[in-house]
Amino acid sequence: MSQNFPSVDQSQRVVPINLRQSGPTAVEMLVDTRVRKSPYWHLSMEAGCWRASIYNRMYHPRGYVRPEDGGAMVEYDALVNHVTMWNVAVERQIQVKGPDSAAFVNFVITRDATKIPPMRARYVILCNEEGGVLNDPVLLRVAEDEYWFSLSDSDLMFWLQGVNVGRRFDVEIREIDVSPVQIQGPKSIDLMTDMFGPAVGDLPPYGLLAGQVDGCEVIVSQTGFSGEKGYEIYLKNATAHAEILWTAVLEAGKPHQLSVIAPAHHRRIAAGILSWGQDMDQETLPFQVNLGYQVPRTKEADYVGKSALEAARAAIEAGHPPYTHQLVGLELAGKPIRDYAPDFWLVSAERDGEPIGYVTSPWYSPELGHNIAMAHVPVDQSALATKLWVLLPDEYTDVPGVPVAAEVVPIPFRPSVNPNQRELLRGRGLDAAV
Repeated sequence: MSQNFPSVDQSQRVVPINLRQSGPTAVEMLVDTRVRKSPYWHLSMEAGCWRASIYNRMYHPRGYVRPEDGGAMVEYDALVNHVTMWNVAVERQIQVKGPDSAAFVNFVITRDATKIPPMRARYVILCNEEGGVLNDPVLLRVAEDEYWFSLSDSDLMFWLQGVNVGRRFDVEIREIDVSPVQIQGPKSIDLMTDMFGPAVGDLPPYGLLAGQVDGCEVIVSQTGFSGEKGYEIYLKNATAHAEILWTAVLEAGKPHQLSVIAPAHHRRIAAGILSWGQDMDQETLPFQVNLGYQVPRTKEADYVGKSALEAARAAIEAGHPPYTHQLVGLELAGKPIRDYAPDFWLVSAERDGEPIGYVTSPWYSPELGHNIAMAHVPVDQSALATKLWVLLPDEYTDVPGVPVAAEVVPIPFRPSVNPNQRELLRGRGLDAAV
């Protein structure tokens, strides 16, 4: 039986992170009707998808190139050098529409929704009353009275509907039949220009464009989960038209060396892009995971979690953060990590010391030439240049059972082609953490 590690202080959590080190487990995924298949599911199978996970209660393609053919690092090469298409229909679209849509959205997100103009999008977070991050979607304002929450991995629709049971805003809140694909990589602008014309090149980051693909209506956004140049195509009435969009992208991609790949977690880690449920969850405060910039000091309107977040920021500024651990970036030794981690690998302050933290998102960076990771470590061990140790599985170490050296470094690990707001703030010399 695998051992749990209660020595890692998780006293601030109601449900501790499961730190048992089970390693890879040989199981076959059961495909049944309890979990939804996206409109692109069969197309992903035709494209060679060989493994999947569950995300937002949907089957989620997570690998196309098999390990014996180079695996995820071959997909990485296609992303950073050419152009790729991802089936990301698991980003379920929750529509908020009606006369009070702006007021409702402003009440449930921490940022100021009134500053988002129509046909623009923003990365946002929604928090519970304790300040924990419930979801970190891309929010699209597709009309004056209509918003789409493009979800990360949590049941946000039920929460939004529940909030409105008490508040009674004049809005409709429902999931809609819209499914996105992502087009990511340096040649994405060429492919997208071929499909939608030169207006795509004028889109700013998080800009939106209405278009058509062979008569099917879409919304295009300059967004993505990679840090590379990229776009998302949101297909309306996706259940009926999935094949039309998929085939059109494949055809447009032929001159640009398009590959169908899985969402590139190896690249998003280098960009410092968080994955909900992996790097944070509903018991994580934004300030713990470098999302303090999402909690503006100047938003006067009330919103869910505002009191708790303002109290937490005051405590941090007084030198008494209301949490034990902080998310940091790590450079770490060891053999190249070329696949997903099945466990939260353990971090210690001393080579032979007790675990004090855990890795959430590790991978190997070809550009940097070493392993990188995001990890939760004690606040007093989170300063840049702090030396730590990580216990990797035997396959990634020279000496089995012996931790490898690590050092706390800035996030992102390398510049992004599409920098997020945190990167832009840092570039202007502003504090993006609190």
